Order: sequence, then C-alpha cells, then structure tokens
Amino acid sequence: MTNMSAIPEIFGSMVFNNEEMKKRLPEEVYVALHRTIEKAKPLDKSLAPTIAAAMKDWAIEKGATHYSHWFQPMTGITAEKHDSFISPDGEGGVIMDFTGKELVKGESDASSFPSGGLRATFEARGYTAWDPSSYAFIKDKTLYIPCIFCSHGGDALDNKTPLLRSMDALDKQAKRVLKLFGKETSRVVPQVGPEQEYFLIDKELYKKRKDLIYTGRTLFGAKPPKGQEMGDHYFGSINTRVAEFMKDLDEELWNLGVLSKTKHNEAAPAQHEMAPIYSTVNISSDHNQITMEVMKRTAEKHGLVCLLHEKPFAGVNGSGKHNNWSLSARKIGNLLDPGASPEENAQFLLFLCAVIKGADEYQDLLRTSVASAANDLRLGGDEAPPAIISIFLGDELSEIIDAVEKGVKCEKHGKRYMEIGVDLLPKFRIDTTDRNRTSPLAFTGNKFEFRMLGSSNTIAAANIMINAAVANSLKEFADRLEKAENFSKELGELIRETIKKHKRIFFSGNNYCESWKIEAEKRGLLNLKATPDCVPTLLDKKNVEMLTELNIFTETELKSRCEIMLENYCKTINIEALTMLEMAKREFLPAIHKASRQAAKTVNLYEETGISATEEKDFLRKIASLGSNLSLNIKELEGIMEKTEKTENYIKLSRYFADCVIPSMDKLRKTVDSAEPLVGSENWPVPTYGELLFSV
Repeated sequence: MTNMSAIPEIFGSMVFNNEEMKKRLPEEVYVALHRTIEKAKPLDKSLAPTIAAAMKDWAIEKGATHYSHWFQPMTGITAEKHDSFISPDGEGGVIMDFTGKELVKGESDASSFPSGGLRATFEARGYTAWDPSSYAFIKDKTLYIPCIFCSHGGDALDNKTPLLRSMDALDKQAKRVLKLFGKETSRVVPQVGPEQEYFLIDKELYKKRKDLIYTGRTLFGAKPPKGQEMGDHYFGSINTRVAEFMKDLDEELWNLGVLSKTKHNEAAPAQHEMAPIYSTVNISSDHNQITMEVMKRTAEKHGLVCLLHEKPFAGVNGSGKHNNWSLSARKIGNLLDPGASPEENAQFLLFLCAVIKGADEYQDLLRTSVASAANDLRLGGDEAPPAIISIFLGDELSEIIDAVEKGVKCEKHGKRYMEIGVDLLPKFRIDTTDRNRTSPLAFTGNKFEFRMLGSSNTIAAANIMINAAVANSLKEFADRLEKAENFSKELGELIRETIKKHKRIFFSGNNYCESWKIEAEKRGLLNLKATPDCVPTLLDKKNVEMLTELNIFTETELKSRCEIMLENYCKTINIEALTMLEMAKREFLPAIHKASRQAAKTVNLYEETGISATEEKDFLRKIASLGSNLSLNIKELEGIMEKTEKTENYIKLSRYFADCVIPSMDKLRKTVDSAEPLVGSENWPVPTYGELLFSV
C-alpha cells in the first residue's frame, strides 16, 4: 500500500516531464524545447538527437526495452507499434539506441485504419509525428511517445491533429480580442477536466454473456426487482473489492502523471465515477485515453470487467463523460471567471457571449461531436441530457444577461450566506445558482460543463467543435471591434446584439419534459435525435466554411469523417443485430422451448391424475406464444438484415439501420425479456440483470 507521503514522489514518476527534461537536457536545449511547448511553435529539428538520447537513457533506467509512437486514429481508441531500442553494433552484438529521427517521425501501415476515402486501399503509408506538448511516458516497459497521425498526402487520420489545429485557432482569435482590452499573453489555451463514468461487473458473469463480449452492452435483460430507485448506491459506501480496484487505479494513474482526484459510486448499481483535475485540452485528451485503458486493465487484475459503453444496461443510468471546459490566458487567468462583479466585467461578458453565439450557431456540430450508436441509446433519459442543445446560465447570470440586453442597471445581490439553524455549524456562502442536471451545456461558476459526451467517446471530438465554434465567434468579434472608432460603445452594442440574437438557446427548466421539445422547435433549435440525423450536417455549407477557414479541417477531411462516423454506426448496429440473432437462436429459443415442454408435461400429468390444470395451461399458452413470437421476430430481423448487404452508401445505410433494423431488434428484445421471468432460473442461459448489477 502506497504511503500518502510518498504520492508526490510517485506522481509522474513514469513521465518524461518538465522536471526530468530540465535535469537531463543541456540548458540551451531545454530552454528551446520549453519555448516550443509554451508557445506552440515548431520544434527545431537539430535538437531532436539530444532530446532522443536523454529520453532513451531515462526510459532504460526505468526498465523500458521498447518505444512506441502512440496515436489516436479514427477508431475511437489508441494505436501503437513497439520497436526495441536495440541496434546492431557491427560486431555481432547490439547497442541501445534511439535517434532523433525515430523520436520525431514514425511510419505505419495505415491501410487498416479508417480513412473515409482519404486514400485508396493500396495506399498504405501513414506517418506519425511527435507532439512535444504532451509528455512521453512509460507503461509496460515501453516508452510511449504521444503523436499525431497523417496520411502520405498530409491529411489528418486522427483526432489529435484537428484538436491541435483548433487550439491554435482559438489562441489566435482570443489574443486578438484580449489585445483590444490592452492585454498581452503568450498563449490562450482551453482547459478541460473530463469526469469519467463506468460500470464494474464480475468477470466470470461477463464471460457468460455474448452480448457483453461482442458489443460491450447487454442486448437482452428484464428489469430486476431492484434498480437505482432507492438512490442508495449514489455516493454510497464503496465496497472492498471496488475500493481495491480504485486504489490501484489511482496509483497507476498517478505514476503516469494523470491528475486523478475524485472517486465515488454513481447513481446506477455497479456504476462509478473518476474525475481528474483540469489540464490543457490536448493533454487532458491523452490522459483520458490512458485512463480508459488503465481502467480496463486494472479491472482484470481484480476479477472484474470495466464497461465503458454508454448504455450497458437498460432501465438504469447510462455512462457519460462530463466535459468541463474553460479558457485560460497565461499570466491573465481564467477568461470565464466572472470576477467579483460580472455585470461590470465587459471582458468576461464578451467571452461568455462567444460561447453562447458559438453554441447556438453550431448546435449541429456540437451534437455531431458526441454522436455514436451507443450514445444515441443514452441521450434523453436517466440523467443524460437530450439531443437538443441548450445553455443553462443560472439565476444570477441570467439576470445580468437580461439586464445587459435591456440596457438597464442590474441589481447587485452581494454575498449571501446559508442559514442552517444549527449554531455549531459554520455559515457558508450560497452558490449563485442551483445545478441543472438535465442541461446539455451549463455554466458552472467559471466554466462550461458539456454533458453530452458518452463514456467511451474521445474527448478530442467534442473539444475540437467547442474550440472551433468559440474561435469563430471571437474572430467575428475582433473583426468588428478592431474597426470601431469608439471601442467601449461598440463593445456594449456587440454584447447586447449577441445576447438578443442568440438568447433562444437559454433554457433553465427540465430538458426532459415534452413541452420543452415543442418550445425548442418553436425557437428553431435542432433536435437531432440519432447519429444519421446529425452526422451529415458536417458537410453543410456553413460548417464546411467555418472549419476550413479556421484551418481546423480540410473539406476532404470533413467528408472522410462523415463517412467514417456513419460507417462505424452501421457496423456497430450490424454486430449487435447479428449477436442478437445468434443468442436468440442458440440460447433463448431453446430455453423457451424447454420451458414449454416442461409445462406441457406438467399439464398432461395433472390431467392424467384428475388434477385441475387451469393455471398450468394458461402458463403453457403464454410461454408457447412467446416461443412462436420469438421465431417470427428472428425471421423478421434476418430478412431485414439481408437488405443491408445491398446498400453501399453510408448515409442511406445508416438511415436504414436507424429506421428498420433497430425497431426490429427492439421487438426481438421485448419478446425475450418478457420470457425471462417465466423461465426457471435453472433453464435461463445467461446471467440476469440482478446478478450482473449486484454481484460486485
């Protein structure tokens, strides 16, 4: 067990961080590399050999034998190829070597990674390039070097490249705006702290469920006698087995420099959460990928399986990833901090308006950034926000915004304190607003919490679009204000106009209620319920123009991403449908037939002995009817699935999966779930929800 006093020593011990670089690099090399990281400038390639040698020596001292360029292709997970440090010495032996070229650039066969038509199948070359702004680290005796991934022609084949581009765009435009306020900064960076939800279930039970193995979620399962309705799991005492997992998870993440801060039980049985401290968005994105991988591996050590699917169990909360986004300027601070008097803080209000304007104008991009077959199952229920983008500002900020729009003075509330009625307890300040847990995008004091991300999503995708939308707003603001003859007057008018034009996106009520859907439609807000509804909007003219003008994507890259996302959607549902058919035919239908035969024998036995068999006959009719229905459901889904092989256009195919395949899958599931309570536990072929959710 790690001693708490030793945590500062182990934290980042497996990371080639700033402290190690300062210790091991010549001063002039360290200063140049540090400048590259701080100002996001290109690295002087002449420094690479010295940096590579120091990195290699450090890694070998830590027990590393290999190195790997670690990148994030469009699969949603990370990729790596391992090469050893050994090189022939010319005399039959080897030396441990790592060159500057090997550090800076790698080459990978990219033919099996999604490209969305960016290259032909026979065009296999792909390149990885070191991202100096994200520290290298050691895991499993391998030195991991965070990288971008691009094609032979320079097109981005990953999530990190456009994320870094979006950061540059946001930095450039934010500095233009700050300059108008008389402020200079070396860098403006978006910072993120992504809360990570997940489920833990027993590994032996997991191995008995083909749906969990193949798809990451349960495709069948009747509601258990108890779910989350008692609220007793949320923030409850963490049981020993899970606590041991969490302890090991923290220690491994701390070794890797991940700022794991908070751990607790979530709302659903078997559901938990980990939350880190804020980091710069690209580092936070890397750390979240590391976190998900380490979660899965650590769970295995404890005889558990970590489920990161957005909706592994029907009827209880799904798992999300709350993306807490803020904007920080070096030596200035958080640009979304209202300060002591937000109604008088014009700079804060302008940056706030940039987020409001960006979210309203690019609702479709924000929705698309979190789109997947899995997240479609989660959005809109059990504490997950709906597909309609809206912003919750809170009472005090809403009053200020309203007053600014009307051009009237806002009444100051001053500091208010909570009266608890117990003299022993200290008084504490009342927060200026309550929380709205149904809001997709909520201002929470000095940041925006984007709550639509799914638990398995890379956070890069959402933050690319947030960065882009805000950068575009700031660009338009700077273009206008730089031409102003009277800056203060123009600034006031700009803020008021922005609020008036985009206030339709403000909503403080219950995002789940049907009346909000009607109201949102009246306001002209989008309700893009499923992935096939939102992903094609990537190619809408306004989106292509904005993203290409800011140099975040090329039009070709956008087309590829549209195809990749829809292809992933189709393949995901295809695997789920085939898994359902296999389980239905090989497991559930035989179980139902067996129960029917046993019921028929019981009826015959009763009648032969003269005992009334009324209830038994009724049961036989029910179970036999379900068996017949299941056979029909299987036949229907098989027929529908045959037609998927004839469509190659992913826009049309995704629509077919959404409109035809999923409803047929739902019918099949309903039949099986109805049969589960009627079949004896000794005959039911898979662990039930009750067993899965309450086994740990």
